[in-house]
Amino acid sequence: MTDGTTISRRGFVGGAAVTALGAAIGPGRPLEAPGRDASAPPSRAVWELYVGTYTADTASRGIYRLLIDAQDGGAVALTLAAESVNPSFLALTPDRRHLVAVNEVTTYEGRASGGITAFTRDPVSGSLARTSATASLGGAPCYVMVDHAGGHLLLANYLGGNVAVFPLSADGTLGDATAMVQHRGRGPNAARQGSPHAHCVLLDRANRFAVVADLGIDRIKVYHYDAGRGTLEAAQQPEVELRAGAGPRHLVFAPDGRTVYVVNELDSTLVALEYDAAIGTLRERQVLSTRPPRATGDNYPADLHMHPTGRFVYASNRGDNTIAVFSINGASGAVTLEQSVPTGGAWPRNFALDPSGTLLLVANQRSDSIVAFRIDPATGRLMATGTRIDVPAPVCLRFVDPVSAAR
Repeated sequence: MTDGTTISRRGFVGGAAVTALGAAIGPGRPLEAPGRDASAPPSRAVWELYVGTYTADTASRGIYRLLIDAQDGGAVALTLAAESVNPSFLALTPDRRHLVAVNEVTTYEGRASGGITAFTRDPVSGSLARTSATASLGGAPCYVMVDHAGGHLLLANYLGGNVAVFPLSADGTLGDATAMVQHRGRGPNAARQGSPHAHCVLLDRANRFAVVADLGIDRIKVYHYDAGRGTLEAAQQPEVELRAGAGPRHLVFAPDGRTVYVVNELDSTLVALEYDAAIGTLRERQVLSTRPPRATGDNYPADLHMHPTGRFVYASNRGDNTIAVFSINGASGAVTLEQSVPTGGAWPRNFALDPSGTLLLVANQRSDSIVAFRIDPATGRLMATGTRIDVPAPVCLRFVDPVSAAR
């Protein structure tokens, strides 16, 4: 491939590039790779995946689009979807018509800020056309999500130590910010916690409360979110304080919405918190390590994802270079570390599960690779498929969950 990007997958046969997606299908099912004639063998089923990258001092040019073999996680096709500067985190609108990316920089158009860029997504080719862009209102934005109504996006500015809300119109145009909340304080780790570092913002299923992990102050902030006005106000319980020096980084809700899991970057722990959706309150229930008992050396957990069944939760460990697999007891809710799987690369920053919960793909930032694993549906354990896709500095993986024509 060109643009400094290649595909190297065991068993991949060249010349199978796919250039179109075909008709929309039901959610949770892979696409059929189109373009074959009737006499050819059945085409392989594929998932569509966007890859955010770091472009500074790398070969990357922006956001890449992959078609992923639904059987083994190998690449069927790879293209550059859009050029962009440090698009390190991506989010799709609920209708999948638009994609937004943070531009993780510290200076944007002459001001101390990062950026946010909105793209319109071609439903056939998957290419991305830049619609609008604006300053993120803080340095080094590192997380973005679109609310469940599709009318606003919420982002976390790491160096800015704040969370901002921007309207997003139906044509993918970004408006002026409707809210910005600034965090205050510091933590005990002088090197990493000298100021607030908002790192993740999630909305609950009802689109009523925003839950924010701030690595710099060891707190989970809770805000009441008004989806109509795009505003944030402190909730009844405005924050939960975690263990000093923990460094909360990423959050995920359980499918039933009653538990929030937090992965802590600085002390390599996973925290389970009970969530009351009626009033937006959190209560700590369990803390456990993301590492096996005899692990040594520096380690910095990065990403966190829940299996669609709600029975397993996964975390990436940078340093150990593993994915930690946790099981969740359906009766008690207790979490147990079941497996630590080498990622087949260095510095696994982000990873993603396909919408069916069959495959897990890991972005190994420092080895310029995406490696695929199959998920055991009974145990949640991972088994390497033997596939690897070479992409420069991958740091965010975003599957496109197909939208049915009836939706």
